[in-house]
Amino acid sequence: MLEYLPQQSPDGILQLKEQLSADPRAQKVDLGVGVYRNASGNTPIMRAVRRAGRQLWEDETTKTYTALAGDAAFLGSVRNLVLGEAPGLNVAAIATPGGTGAVRLGFDLVRMAWPDARVFYTDPTWTNHLSILAYLGMETVPFRYFDAATHDVDMEGMLQDLAQLREGDIVLLHGCCHNPTGADLDAEGWQALIACITGAGAVPMIDLAYLGLGDGIEADAAGLRAVCAACPEVLIALSCSKNFGLYRERVGALMAVTGDARNAALAQGSLTHLNRQTYSFPPDHGARLVTLVLNDPDLRAEWQSELDEMRGQITQLRAALVQELRARSNADRFDFIARHRGMFSMIGASPSQVTQMRTEHAIYMTRDSRINIAGLSARDVPVLAAAMIEVGL
Repeated sequence: MLEYLPQQSPDGILQLKEQLSADPRAQKVDLGVGVYRNASGNTPIMRAVRRAGRQLWEDETTKTYTALAGDAAFLGSVRNLVLGEAPGLNVAAIATPGGTGAVRLGFDLVRMAWPDARVFYTDPTWTNHLSILAYLGMETVPFRYFDAATHDVDMEGMLQDLAQLREGDIVLLHGCCHNPTGADLDAEGWQALIACITGAGAVPMIDLAYLGLGDGIEADAAGLRAVCAACPEVLIALSCSKNFGLYRERVGALMAVTGDARNAALAQGSLTHLNRQTYSFPPDHGARLVTLVLNDPDLRAEWQSELDEMRGQITQLRAALVQELRARSNADRFDFIARHRGMFSMIGASPSQVTQMRTEHAIYMTRDSRINIAGLSARDVPVLAAAMIEVGL
């Protein structure tokens, strides 16, 4: 039987990581894998999370199953984190193995409810979105989002392409810190997008993987909350990997938000069913760490402080890189890097320039020239800037 299995294409980012590991050069710059690193180059355990872990170790009395949907306290905590007070909204939710699990089950929920739904996605988007959708056999439609010339959101192109929306279609969006471009919608852009979606009777699905790493939690959640206030139904796929540093714990949640209590109950039943059919009970350890942090005032304040430090470091690295590029190019054409938000930016290098930076300068980035700003160190900034200018950017 096994000989009939198809050969799978390797994951581009994981393949890049293997190439970097095999590179014998001492000075290498890893801008591919999307993890946060501190000034020492480490991906640390957050202080509040470590304290919560000690508390959980002392206080936990059982390892029995949680509910099929996941721990209610966790789901309530992340609902409040993402939506705030949200009066009048009904929320069905399940815990999932990371944000990827939430995305996958979100698409499964769409297939159950509306099999003919098309999924409109930002061009470009996170590569795994497209991989999952292709595996599920769902129809996809790209819409213009990123203007490669200005390195900003292409509002005109986006709205023109979304004029194709039909009732029941899904519009897959990034809540903040767009991956891979770093270009985010402003308040006016969100309102224009909302009008387009509601006018067509489409349903927004928001991937929220970097809450707090753009402009802070409240600012980063503002667009999503505006969508939830205006649209009859919204799906939200949440990840706690980046903002809690819980990459390997796989902590996520999928929420279905609606003003209709009956529809919320139907969604809750289907979401719980999907958990049961996929992995039965969701993982719980990381979710309890998040719950402890969010519900303890001291832990939450410490977590918020460290999250602010992380965001501040990313902002400083963006500014330092722009300053270095200005000095080397005597031009302001790279200022867009400072305007972008979150961990990523697309710097506009061609695949051949990306290869040249890897082979000649040991700088590793994805083929589309997405760089992980949070992977830089102060020492790396002039190295990257020099390489970018040398290859002709």
